[in-house]
Formats: sequence, structure tokens, C-alpha cells
Amino acid sequence: MTLMQQKSAPAADDHPRPGPLRLLAAAGGPRYATALAVDAVGGGLLRPFLLLYGVGVLHLGAGAVGLALSAGMVAGLLVVPLTGRWIDRGARTLPAAVTLVLRGAGALTLLAAGSLPLFAVAAVLFGVGSQSWPTTHAAVVSTLTEGRLRDAALAAGRSLRNAGLGAGALLATAAVAGGTGTLRLLAGVTGGACLTAAALVASLRVHLPAPQRPAAARPGPGPEAEAEQDEPLRRLTLLSLANLPYAFCFDVLEVALPALLVLQLHVSPAWSSGIFVGNTVLVIALQLALVLRLAKHPRRSVLSAAGAVLAASYLGFWAAGALGGTTGAVGIALVSVLYTLGEILYTGSGIALVTATAPPHLLGRALARWEFSSGVGRAAAPAALTALLSADPAYLWPALALTTAVAALAVRRLAPRA
Repeated sequence: MTLMQQKSAPAADDHPRPGPLRLLAAAGGPRYATALAVDAVGGGLLRPFLLLYGVGVLHLGAGAVGLALSAGMVAGLLVVPLTGRWIDRGARTLPAAVTLVLRGAGALTLLAAGSLPLFAVAAVLFGVGSQSWPTTHAAVVSTLTEGRLRDAALAAGRSLRNAGLGAGALLATAAVAGGTGTLRLLAGVTGGACLTAAALVASLRVHLPAPQRPAAARPGPGPEAEAEQDEPLRRLTLLSLANLPYAFCFDVLEVALPALLVLQLHVSPAWSSGIFVGNTVLVIALQLALVLRLAKHPRRSVLSAAGAVLAASYLGFWAAGALGGTTGAVGIALVSVLYTLGEILYTGSGIALVTATAPPHLLGRALARWEFSSGVGRAAAPAALTALLSADPAYLWPALALTTAVAALAVRRLAPRA
């Protein structure tokens, strides 16, 4: 199957109302959408249980397993810039398929692992595949469509992936009581799912039209023209730096709130589970609708507003936590709705701003820098959040609010216009 890039009309960029079928076509067609769903369910089956697999199945020490998983994520981060350069050479579906193959190979390596070195190899394969996937996926979608239709297609892909991850995690949670044998089965199913998704993506052929081919394939412009073309990339690099505080928001949900609820407020872990489920449901339900609703607003303004909303939610968590006990837990649950709104605005506008303003021949590098900053933020977040929370919640929430608010101001002033 060959997919040629079909651009939307300018009018559609101002008032997009794409239906499900048009979004499906914009995101690569039914085959690509199926690949996204299969990969998401497969990732949800095993990814949250990698630590449990290393400890429970391979009988490795928890510290060694955690170190291996961290090494895998760091290795993945180091590969992201190389992935961006590969994309800028004209590749589209092949890098996306390779990331899926790597994750499938990582899952199947777990089946053969009996010692720490092989588990570390599996962790590296997972890390490289996982860290490079967002860049390759955004590049594929950006090549097939443009404007607000592209934003909607990216949002639809995120909603589909969140739903698949959630479904996979629920299935795995129900099955994990089966013990070692079930965990091995989950690894095998995950590997098969990723390889199936890779085959579906590899079966697509996305061709770049002549104007979007890499700069090396075209006569080089003069120095002034080069400087003018590279100015958006410079601004996108500054935007990626401003993205670092934003990226902490994911671990606020996964690390800081559970620690606050259980260790500080001494309430049941069910509160953090309920908040996590509520967040997932709201993201799936509202992501696409909000992206379409806010299409008339500049992406830069939406991203800046996302930082302001997140900063306000952090102050809300601080105030709710001060109430203590069940009352504080109820307050945190209510504030989490505001936090989720900020997260949706952030994920719906950040990558969209990058794809809308990156020079076509530097799209891969622009996406890679954005995802690299996100990965660095997420890698640093658990240690930073838990350290501040352990010292005093009065340090954590104001620090998060201040840094995110400053980042939002930087986005407003420095980000490219789009």
C-alpha cells in the first residue's frame, strides 16, 4: 500500500471538523490505526510489570532491576537525536516500524533471560524503542497531513494509545495473579503484538513530495536563506528547554500524588488508583474534543495556558494536602480534574506546535529535541519529586508551580508563532 501526502485546504486549518474516517485516513489509514491499537495494548500488558518480571520471574534484586530499567531509558534518550536525523534523511514508516521491532525483541528477550545481563539487554531494547516512538509517529502523521487536521490526528492517536495502554494494563492486572507462568505469557503476547504492529507499519509506504525532501537532495540556499530557515529551529530548541518543567507533570500523577496520599495523608492507595483511572478516562474522552475546540487559538497560546493551568493545580494540591486525611484526599481528587485539563492542553499543543513550525527538512531534529527534553524531564522527575516531598511538601508544590509558570511565560515570549 502506498500513501501519498494529501494536504488539507487552508480553510480546514481554521475551522477543522474532521470526522472519524478522515482522521483515520490522516493518521495513516486503518492499517496504521490497527498498528497503534495493537502496540498500545501490548505495551499496557507488560510495561507496568517489568520490575515485577525481573524480581518475581528472574529472581533478580529490585535495585539491580531498577538500575537496568533506568539504563534502558537513558540509552533510549541517547538514540532519539539519531532517530531525528534518520527522519530528516527522508525515512518515515521504517523508523516507526523499527521502534516496534525493538520493543518486540525486548519482550521476547525476557523469555530467554535467566540472568541480569540479558534482562539489561531487554531493558535497553525496550528503552530505545519506547523513547524513539513518539518522534517517529509524529513524523509519519506530519507527512500525511497538515494544519489543524494534523493536530486532530495526533490527538486521536494519543487517545487511542491511552485507551489501548489502559485496556492492556487492566488485562494484565487481572492475569498477573497467575504467577510466573502468566508473566511469561504476558511477555510473549507483548512481543507478538509489537512485531505484528511493526509488520503493519512496514507494509505502508509514505513518500515525501519533492518540496519536503531532505535539504541534501536539493540545491543549497545561500547563507541568509539558511539563517532564515534555521531561525524556527533555534526557537524550537528554546521551546524544548522550556518543556522540561512541563514534562514533570506526568510523574506528578504517577509518583508525587500517590506518595502524598499514602505517605503524608495516610489514606488508602485506592485514592491514587481512582485518580489515575479518572485521569485516563478524561484524557481519552476530552483530548480530541479540546484540540478541535481550541483550533481557533494559536498553539503557542494554548501551550502557555497549559503551563498556567498546571501551575495552578500544583498550588491546589498543596492547599488540599494541608487539609489532611480524607478531606485532603477529596480535595486532591477534585484538583486532579484541573491538573488533567492542563495535561490535555499540554499534550494537545506541544508536539502540534513543533510540527507546525519546524522547517520541513529539519522536522526530525525538531521532534527529537522536543522528545529528548520530555525524556530528560521524565527521567529526572521521580528522584526530584520524591526528594522534595520527603523533605517537606511545602518545598515541592511551590517549586513545581513556580518553574512551570516561568516555563509558560517563556513559551509565550520565545516559542515560534503558530
